[in-house]
Amino acid sequence: MIYSMPLTKNFLSLALPNILANLAIPLAGVVDIALLGHLHSIAPLAGVALATIIFDFIYWGFGFLRMGTTGLTAHAFGKEDRVECSAIFIRSLIIALSIGVFIWLFQSLIAHFGFALLQGTESVEQYGQDYFDIRIWAAPTTLLLYVITGWL
Repeated sequence: MIYSMPLTKNFLSLALPNILANLAIPLAGVVDIALLGHLHSIAPLAGVALATIIFDFIYWGFGFLRMGTTGLTAHAFGKEDRVECSAIFIRSLIIALSIGVFIWLFQSLIAHFGFALLQGTESVEQYGQDYFDIRIWAAPTTLLLYVITGWL
C-alpha cells in the first residue's frame, strides 16, 4: 500500500516534536555527566550517576502519565469530543502535579532509601545527595511535561 505524501507529512509533523520532547529529559542527565567528566575527581561524576539512577527509576515508574494521557486523548479526539480532550488534559495535569508534590514532600525518604540501595562511598553519596537536592525541585514539572507531551 502506498501512502499519500500529505499523510506522511502530517504524521512527521506530529511525530518529530514528540520525539524531540522525549529526548529532553535524558539529555539533561547526559549534559550533567559530560560537564562533570572534565573534573579532576571522579567522585562528583559518580555521585551524579547515582542520583540520576534514582531519578530514572522514579520517572520511569510514572511513564503512564504520558502514555495514558496519549491513549485517552486519542480516543476522545477520534470521537471529536473537544470537551473531553480538555478534561483529560486538566485531570492528567492534576494527577501529575499531585504525584510531583508527593515526591517532593517525601524527598528525604526517597533519597535515603535510594542511596542505601546503591551504596556509594561517603564522598560519592554526598555529591549525589547535593545533586539530588537540586534536581528534586524539578519533579513536579517533569511529570507535568510527561502529561503535556502525552496530550500533544
